[in-house]
Amino acid sequence: MVKSVDGGVTELLRQAAEGSAGAQDRLFQLLLPMLRLMAAARMAREKPGHTLGPTALVNEAFIRLARQHKLPAVNTQQFLGVFGLTMRRVLVDHWHKKNAAKGGGGRTHVPLDESFLLPQRDEEQLLAVHECLERLEQVKPRPAKVVEHRFFGGLENQEIAQVMQISLSTVEADWRFARAWLRQELGER
Repeated sequence: MVKSVDGGVTELLRQAAEGSAGAQDRLFQLLLPMLRLMAAARMAREKPGHTLGPTALVNEAFIRLARQHKLPAVNTQQFLGVFGLTMRRVLVDHWHKKNAAKGGGGRTHVPLDESFLLPQRDEEQLLAVHECLERLEQVKPRPAKVVEHRFFGGLENQEIAQVMQISLSTVEADWRFARAWLRQELGER
């Protein structure tokens, strides 16, 4: 499906970068089915009864991207990768607001187990992963981006390789490193 719309998306991204609000609107309409699928897959990992739904997540992420003077992507795969990262930021902001409203802030030890690779249901664990990922970005930015694309963006390794313009073996090595690093970091908390 990405291949069938990529040429149109590339042109719309170019026009949007030149300041065309109409191009942003058309881009959103063209990619909306894919964006909804991404958001639905991401929200399926959340606790039941989450106050932010897939449609709201798509809308908030797109609004954040549209506020930028230039959309930071040149093709469909890059845009979807950036969109996945923007959804991550929306969810993290939402969790922080929710925890602040509850008077939370006291974090507990949250071990990273194989559920890191599977759908997540624990907001505290996601926040802990987010915080560790921010630390990883300071030490090893590329493996941190691989985790963001995979864990928060829902991309597969081959898609990550395309978005980041690196080899599949590099993505796999970065994923192994990042997983081990995050396990160690989360185990120490």
